[in-house]
Amino acid sequence: MRATLYYRGSLSSCNYDCPYCPFSKNKDNAETLAKDRTQLARFMDWVREQEAGGNRLSVFFNPYGEGLVHRWYREAMTELSHMAHIDKVAIQTNLSVKLDWTERLNPRKAAFWATYHPGETSEAAFLKQCMFLYGKNIPFSVGSVGVRSAFAAINSLRRKLPEDVYLWVNAFKDAKNYYSEADKEQLRLIDPHFDLNVNDYDSYGKPCETGHSVFYVQGNGLVKRCYKDRTVIGNLYRSGLEGLARQRPCRLACCDCYIGYIHMPELELKSVYGESMLERIAKPADKGSGMRQRMKI
Repeated sequence: MRATLYYRGSLSSCNYDCPYCPFSKNKDNAETLAKDRTQLARFMDWVREQEAGGNRLSVFFNPYGEGLVHRWYREAMTELSHMAHIDKVAIQTNLSVKLDWTERLNPRKAAFWATYHPGETSEAAFLKQCMFLYGKNIPFSVGSVGVRSAFAAINSLRRKLPEDVYLWVNAFKDAKNYYSEADKEQLRLIDPHFDLNVNDYDSYGKPCETGHSVFYVQGNGLVKRCYKDRTVIGNLYRSGLEGLARQRPCRLACCDCYIGYIHMPELELKSVYGESMLERIAKPADKGSGMRQRMKI
C-alpha cells in the first residue's frame, strides 16, 4: 500500500525562544535524547523492512522542537531519500543548523518545510540558508506565523526570496478574530492561499485519509488517526499498515491545522499543492493572483 507517515518522537527541545511556542528554549536531558534516538532507530528499521512487502511510503518528521540539531535526524533523512520505496521525506525545521550535510541528500525525494521566526534569527542568516537549498535544487517552502509584529519582516523576506519559492503565512489562531479584513488583504498579497489556512473546517463525521492512508506515529510506535485526535488506533510495529488502515470519519468538530485538513478529500487541496502537499509547496500561481505582488506595510 501507499501511505504517509507523520513521525514524532520524544524530542521536545528547541534552540529558539518563540513566544507562541510551548517548546521554546526547552532543553531535553540526556536520557530523553537517548530515548528519542533509540525510537528513531527502531522506526528506521521498520521502514527498511517495508520494501520487501511492497509498501511505498512518504515520511514527514514534525518533532516538538528542532530535530536537525541532532545527527540522527540528519542521517535518517539522508538514508530515506535514497530508499527505493520512499516517495518523499520532509522535515519541519527552522534551518538554524549547518546545511553541508544536505549534499548527501537525494534532491528528488527530500524536501524542507522551513519556518522563519523573526526575532530569533536575522533575515540575512535565514535567507542565506534558503539560498543554499535553492542552489542545490532541494525543494522547500518557507512559512512564518502571521502575528502582526512579524508582518513587516515576512514582507521583507518575500521580496528577497526567489519568486518561485512559495512563502506561506500560518494563521495565528490563539486569539479569536485576530485579523481585520485589511490584515487579510495584506497577507493574501504574500500568500495567495492564506484563506485556506485562516479558515477552520467543519469535519465531524466527514471522510478523511487520516487513519486510512495517513498515520501519525509516536516514538513508541503508537499510532493515532490524527495528531489532534488522542485516540490510539494501534501500534505500528505490531499491527503494520495493513492492520491499521481503514476508513475513519473525523471524530472532531472542526479541523484547523494544515497537516490535518489537507487530508480531507472534499477540500481537493491536491489541486493547490499537487505532489508537494507534505512539504507545503503550492503550485505556481497565475500572475494576476497576487503571488508576485508585494505588500507594503
